[in-house]
Amino acid sequence: MNKNKISVVILAAGKGSRMKSAKAKVLHTICGKEMLYHIIKASREISDDITVVVAHQKEAVMTSMNSYFNDINFVVQDDINFPGTGGAMKNISAKNEKVLVLNGDMPLISAKALDGFLRSSSDIVMSIFDLPNPDGYGRVIIENAEVKKIVEQKDASDLELQVTTVNAGVYLFHKNILDRYIPLLRNNNAQKEYYLTDIVSMARAGGLTISPLLVDEEHYKGVNSKKDLANAEEIMQERIRTKWMESGVTMQLPSTIYIEEGVTFEGECRVENGCRITGSSKIISSHIKAHSVVEDSIVINSDVGPLAHLRPASQLEDSHVGNFVEIKKSTLKGVKAGHLSYIGDATVDEGTNIGAGVITCNYDGINKHKTVIGKNVFIGSDSQLIAPVTLEDDVMVAAGTTVRSTTIKSGELAVSSSKSRVIKDFYYKFFKKK
Repeated sequence: MNKNKISVVILAAGKGSRMKSAKAKVLHTICGKEMLYHIIKASREISDDITVVVAHQKEAVMTSMNSYFNDINFVVQDDINFPGTGGAMKNISAKNEKVLVLNGDMPLISAKALDGFLRSSSDIVMSIFDLPNPDGYGRVIIENAEVKKIVEQKDASDLELQVTTVNAGVYLFHKNILDRYIPLLRNNNAQKEYYLTDIVSMARAGGLTISPLLVDEEHYKGVNSKKDLANAEEIMQERIRTKWMESGVTMQLPSTIYIEEGVTFEGECRVENGCRITGSSKIISSHIKAHSVVEDSIVINSDVGPLAHLRPASQLEDSHVGNFVEIKKSTLKGVKAGHLSYIGDATVDEGTNIGAGVITCNYDGINKHKTVIGKNVFIGSDSQLIAPVTLEDDVMVAAGTTVRSTTIKSGELAVSSSKSRVIKDFYYKFFKKK
């Protein structure tokens, strides 16, 4: 269906008390992005008219989503006077004839999973699935292949509670049906809320067709607790890993690898077990070795790890970063840093070798300072570069040297270590032996 034929409304006003968190439910993250982000992203594939209904922590929710999208409509629900899903739809102004209603706690939904709604010609379509244990879900009563009514669990009779067909929480309405029945909703139920589901009963009484649409639980899974959140993230992780493996990325023990939604791979890439790659990292023709962490960084034609850490805003090109090396907000091009080093707020040029135990001392307690290292520089083990420091091309730094806020000119050797001393019989004197 063309994008201009359907409007999408996402209900994101709830508190989510079962999450046991001060954060708004829809702002809890899965694979690096808020739940609501994932739903909006899927919705944008089928519609150019998307409305998000907010209430609890509305400013935080709107600010968060506006950082990603610039074309989302927000409606603030009057959850004091008109609580519930029906109250959420009270001031919606959809521009298209059909309105798809989604929940803000369904981060696993996809455009493909919504296809059944888009192809239906019924007056109302509602999603259902069958659960062996339907506890917590509204029950759907079906007769003659049509929905007779929906009963919230808290309002269901003992007989209705035995029904295993449940409401998956997604609906497609013709706009005129919403316009007709939303003003007729009442809150004469146990929770004193206005239920969108009551429209089904009223529409049926009015002779309209309400078609059930059987959907898979995976895509329509609601997240109501931290356990649900973890389960949903596992499912999304499997999708992300599968996508990239099908695109040619080699993964060793993929179930142990964590890759966030914004990460991209290009070329021939290999990721070993236990790695974590986050943010908007780009891995291009590179090898990320076991138990390494890459955060919001770019890695081009390089190898990282094992047990290395690239912190945000780092960029490696044609470089080797080995075990227990940490890079922060630095650019390395054609560099070798084999082990046990910290490179922060630095640029390091090609042909340079950084020995074991080398650190850039970039923070003076108030400000961060830059280190600039040129081409073909050799930095001996256990050296400290106290920024701001510049090492020009073709410089050597002797092992154990401290370079303090200066510039070392091309061709020079920096050395600060004192001559070693040997004190005869010191061991025996110190421990009072012999």
